[in-house]
Amino acid sequence: MATLWGGLLRLGSLLSLSCLALSVLLLAQLSDAAKNFEDVRCKCICPPYKENSGHIYNKNISQKDCDCLHVVEPMPVRGPDVEAYCLRCECKYEERSSVTIKVTIIIYLSILGLLLLYMVYLTLVEPILKRRLFGHAQLIQSDDDIGDHQPFANAHDVLARSRSRANVLNKVEYAQQRWKLQVQEQRKSVFDRHVVLS
Repeated sequence: MATLWGGLLRLGSLLSLSCLALSVLLLAQLSDAAKNFEDVRCKCICPPYKENSGHIYNKNISQKDCDCLHVVEPMPVRGPDVEAYCLRCECKYEERSSVTIKVTIIIYLSILGLLLLYMVYLTLVEPILKRRLFGHAQLIQSDDDIGDHQPFANAHDVLARSRSRANVLNKVEYAQQRWKLQVQEQRKSVFDRHVVLS
C-alpha cells in the first residue's frame, strides 16, 4: 500500500511539474513574440485602388502619427494619386496589454493543471479510499445487481449512510444512486406502458 501511495504522489508531482514546464515554455514563447510585436500599433486597411489590390499595413508608431502617410510604406501609388489613395484607407490606433494576456494564460493553465490532478485523484486515489473506508461488502451495488421487483431496496441504506457520515462524497453518492434508481423506475414504467399499449 505504501508503494502505491508513493507511486501516486510521484505521478501527481510529475503532472504538476509538467504543467509548470508547459507554463514556462508558453511564457518564453510569449516573451519572444513580445520582442517582435509591440503593445501599440497603427493599423491601416486600404481597399483596392485602380490596379493596386487592397492591403493591410501595420506599424509601431505613436498615436499622433497614425495616418496613411506615416504607416503605408512603400506607397503603392505616386504623385497626385497619393491623397486619393490615403483618403480611402482607414487607420486605427490599437493598444493591447501583453502582461494581461500572459496572466490570463497562466491562470488558464493553472486551472487546467488542477483539473488534471483532480481527474487523476478521481480515477486512481478515490477508489482506493472507498475500499479502505467502506470495505468491499459495503460498496453500492451496480445497476445489474438491483432487481426489478425492488427498485428502491438499496435507497434506505444509502440514505442512512449519508446521514451518519456528513461528508460531501457520501451526499454525492446518495444523489447519484437515487438518480439511477429513478431512471431505472422510469424505464420500467415506460416499457410496461409500451407493452400495454401494443
